Amino acid sequence: MTLLSSAREKFVQSLISKGRATATVVAYAKDIEQLADFAVRQNISSAHELSKSIIENFLRNLSDSNYTKKTISRKINAIKTFFKFLLDERIIENDPAQFIQHPRLEQNAPRILTKIEYRALRDTVKDDIRTRAIIEIFLQTGLRISELAFIKVDHIKIEHDAKGILEVPGTKENPGRTIPLNSAVISAIKGFLKERPSSKLDHLFVTKTGNPLLVRNIRATIGRYLKQIQLDDVTVNDLRHTFVAEHLKRGASVLLVSKIAGHKRLTTTENYLRYIDRKESGLGELEEL
Repeated sequence: MTLLSSAREKFVQSLISKGRATATVVAYAKDIEQLADFAVRQNISSAHELSKSIIENFLRNLSDSNYTKKTISRKINAIKTFFKFLLDERIIENDPAQFIQHPRLEQNAPRILTKIEYRALRDTVKDDIRTRAIIEIFLQTGLRISELAFIKVDHIKIEHDAKGILEVPGTKENPGRTIPLNSAVISAIKGFLKERPSSKLDHLFVTKTGNPLLVRNIRATIGRYLKQIQLDDVTVNDLRHTFVAEHLKRGASVLLVSKIAGHKRLTTTENYLRYIDRKESGLGELEEL
């Protein structure tokens, strides 16, 4: 008999050993801890006692507590991964999560910034050299926030003619890729590098004390500037939406935009076409925003 607390700890260590992203490990650990706490309140303390009905009651409790369908769906992913691990490790003999269904999600239209809005954001951060570089990278490359936080100085290759590339390392969740850098983002990066605090670490973006700039720091900083220009409904991820939508709107190849954005499926990129007026100019390349 394996206690839930012990099973959870082994699961978390397995995620870490497999190189899963830190954000994923933290989220899954909290999700399984939440499930375990619920089970304990039902007088269940061991992993093999968990049943499909217990999981369903847990998910129903989340729904009654006003968790969104998207959040519940993410927790189901964690639960399914957890029980697959327990099955592989022979801690349990049957997988009670095998037939748990995800809630049907309604797809909301992506929030795409207008030219006026993203120019206003640029203007607001112009005196903050680090945030200016971060904003340009988001708008000109469509990076995920976790990818931006992980950029190392040597991931960036700048040529003498104001062109360059960014090498994005692959992870378990997302494929690695090479992203072309235009003059706007190169100028912003060069400006920041001149004033970058000294650091023993090789992360591009660091704090004043030389520590890596964390995802939460990036999100909080950009959120503060967005609030200043009254774009309270905009998130960091919407800058990525804007990158994808703007380049598709200008006629860039769907395949190219999908590859640069790191979408796992081409259909993810194609979905944006429903929300834009596309110019069939056949550019096939990316322009500066």
